[in-house]
Parts: sequence; structure tokens; C-alpha cells
Amino acid sequence: MDVRVTFWGVRGCIASPSPETSQYGGNTTCVAVEIDGRMLIFDAGTGLRRLGAQMRRDGWSEADLFLTHYHWDHIGGVPFFAPGFDPSFRLRIFGPRLDDGIGPALALDRQMQPPSFPVPLSLMRGIDSISGFSIGETLSPVAGVSLRTASLNHPGGACGYRIEGEGWSVAIVTDTEHRPGHLDPAVVGLFAGADLALYDSTYTDEIFSARRGWGHSTWQEGIRLARAAKVKRLGLFHHDPGHDDDCLDAIAAAAAARWPGAFVVREGTSVTLAV
Repeated sequence: MDVRVTFWGVRGCIASPSPETSQYGGNTTCVAVEIDGRMLIFDAGTGLRRLGAQMRRDGWSEADLFLTHYHWDHIGGVPFFAPGFDPSFRLRIFGPRLDDGIGPALALDRQMQPPSFPVPLSLMRGIDSISGFSIGETLSPVAGVSLRTASLNHPGGACGYRIEGEGWSVAIVTDTEHRPGHLDPAVVGLFAGADLALYDSTYTDEIFSARRGWGHSTWQEGIRLARAAKVKRLGLFHHDPGHDDDCLDAIAAAAAARWPGAFVVREGTSVTLAV
């Protein structure tokens, strides 16, 4: 089985394209996991647009999209996903039912209504289905692959994922706020022994106290979690829009010095698992 994880959007909160962010990327969250000819997409930030264009060039005819929650930096790419307008394409969308009762169908429909957007969701004929699930369920999108879900600490709620197959696993934790001095058992469970774990590293420990209640974590907490959970590689992810390339270079150096398995995720790069 071949497993490749590609980063199409690595930024959090709002897209931040500029010369100062060109090395690490300015698109918001979108991760593609290719498993033996199947495409699993995690989150639909602005990076989804470029992924859609590449999928058309490569001849993909179907995909499964899993959403973590419905803040704009995680769903704003849906209206620009070109395969979604192709009636011969089959896009299956899955998302959690969150604290306010909102699920994926309502959230995606609302963002494509006036005055926010001129084209309704109903014109995306490439969408085959939109399904909600309860966080805590285990999904089975591909034969021999399980998708565990867990609740994250984020305003309105959010879902973390663990994709697991025979002898390999990938954890995706995009938006969560930690409690200093207390490792989140839900995240530790998702991370446990993972070959690759992606973690919300929006802030640093030095500024975290000024951002309490904003729903995000730090790269230092990611390392503490990765050590405790015996993760093999940790991708620091969901970069603050104000963190330019120089800032992320400094974080990458500090993180690698603290724990060799840590790296700062760059848009357009891939990690292939040896399975």
C-alpha cells in the first residue's frame, strides 16, 4: 500500500499570500492523503482550489472530503473546487455535527448564499453526497483503512482525525487549544505511535497567554504531545498569518533542536510513508 500526504494549504485563520510567505505558503488548511489510488482530503481551505486544478490535470474522478469544522479558513475553498462543478465527478463530503447543531450541509450551503457568494451550492453537480457524523465515531472510507475521530478544544467545536491502516497511521489535529501543564488525552490518543502527526502550531508558548480562548495551540505543546505519544514525525501546521518565512525558519530551527522529529510544514510538499 502506498500512502502519500501532500500539503496544499498550511496557513490558519486567513490566507496570507505575499513575498514574505512564499517559502512556506499562504493558503489555508487543506491536506490530501492518497491511499492506493483513493484521494482523501482533509479540510477545504483556500488550498483546495489548487488541489482541484491538479486533480483535473491528473484525471481523478472521485474523492472524499473530511472537514474538521466550519470556520471560513477550513471551508472557503469549496466554491473554487473545479471538480465539484463537474457532474461526472463524485465528491463525497463528511463533517462533524458540532456544538451548535450545525453540520456540513448547512455550513457549506450558507457560505454560498447571498450576500456572501453568487453561485449556490446546488450548482456543484460533482458533489455526490454530504454526510454528518457524531464526533467519536470511526469511519471507514477505504477498505482496510479506519478513520477515528475525537473532539478538540475549539470555539464551537472541532474534530481531530486519525487515519490508520495495516502498520501505519497519520493524525491530523488542526485547531485546538491546550491547557498549560495538562496534555489533552484526546490528542494523545489520536497521536499514539503515529508515523506522522500534524498539529495546530499557530502560536508560541511566549505569546499563548495573550491568546487564551482563541482556540489554538503552540509548537512547543505539539512537541510535548509528540514525545508523550511516541510520534515518529511531527508536522507543525496551521501557521499564524503573521508568521512570515523568517519567523517560521526560526521556529523550524528551534523545534528541530528541541526534538529531531519535528518540522515546519511547507505548502506544496509531500510526505510518503514506507508501508
